[in-house]
Amino acid sequence: MPTISQRAQEMPASPVRKLVPYALLAKQKGIKVYHLNIGQPDIETPQSALDAVKNNDMKIFEYSLSEGNLEYRTALNDYYHGLGFTDLTTENFIVTNGGSEALNFAISTLCDAGDEIIIPEPYYANYNGFAGTFNVKVVAVPSSIDTAFALPPIEDFEKNITSRTKAILICNPGNPTGYLYTREELQKLADIALKHDIVIISDEVYREYVYDGKQQISMFEFPEIAENCIIIDSESKRYSMCGVRIGCLITRSKKIHDAAMLFAQARLSPVLLGQVAAAAAHVNDADYILKVRAEYTSRRNLLVDLLNGIPGVICPKPKGAFYCAVELPVDDTDKFAQWLLEHYSNNNETVMVAPMGGFYSDPDLGKKQVRIAYVLNEQDLRRSVELLNDALQKYKLEFTV
Repeated sequence: MPTISQRAQEMPASPVRKLVPYALLAKQKGIKVYHLNIGQPDIETPQSALDAVKNNDMKIFEYSLSEGNLEYRTALNDYYHGLGFTDLTTENFIVTNGGSEALNFAISTLCDAGDEIIIPEPYYANYNGFAGTFNVKVVAVPSSIDTAFALPPIEDFEKNITSRTKAILICNPGNPTGYLYTREELQKLADIALKHDIVIISDEVYREYVYDGKQQISMFEFPEIAENCIIIDSESKRYSMCGVRIGCLITRSKKIHDAAMLFAQARLSPVLLGQVAAAAAHVNDADYILKVRAEYTSRRNLLVDLLNGIPGVICPKPKGAFYCAVELPVDDTDKFAQWLLEHYSNNNETVMVAPMGGFYSDPDLGKKQVRIAYVLNEQDLRRSVELLNDALQKYKLEFTV
């Protein structure tokens, strides 16, 4: 038998996808599963993007440029100029196969094996996988559901900085919590980056979807860290086009850009048709963004109110993205989530949630929490909460001695 690498053996399972086999078995038994576990929106992709792929007249699907084709980078540049970052040029962008590859480029550009990245937790679970691939250590700084997952005290970051610390990684607005960082919180991070000459990697893929009149503050709004900042972006959630696998790494630092380009060249090129679709989506997209934001606002308000109406459930109101971090009155949400798929149904229906243990460096910190994505329509969200409420009552009766 072949030997499997230690790296592969230590790769964490996705908390979002590890229960998929149980969901498939439930469906084979004729049970409808409401997927609250994954950030796959049911919102339609912009028609302009669909038409651009459908009606293209290319005779050869050739390699694109390693940094991304100029037409799409121009669309990105125009978009960022619209955000106020008019100093950027097309040379600041490296187009990637999704935000995931952009994160991989950022980590591999900054870190050697044994180096460290500080991340406030809970955090997007794949950050662990990305870091682990390069033998980079994640140093977690816990936030709390009691403060709706606000940035932990800056002292908690500083005391974890060592000679091996290369970056602080944040997601703003956050996955899995929906937390939106304030300007004051981000300024503190910018200050600590300058003080210790480390990089802030800011994952801003949910930038458009913030609520209650708030606006996302980008780390690009702190020009003093021009040499110490990487922005991660993606079209997946902005335009509900997860499958096109188009994202980008953006930096004002030529040193970082040129180093990251070596990794971009090594993987050849980003998806050609994805760039075609994404470039078209950016044209006259204001109405689309406003409509989708209004839809997510309505879904969020409904879901949070319904969840907080269940006895024992705690659900802080997220300010952005389309996720809720929810505390349930159970001892172990891994077991509960699996039970929902294996043993529970109501009128041949059940729900699938993402246990939050996998979003923490210490799984015990998320043992009573789940992430719920409000990517379903309001009727399905209502039914999902009905099922969750019923399931919690039955679970309590079944496992209470």
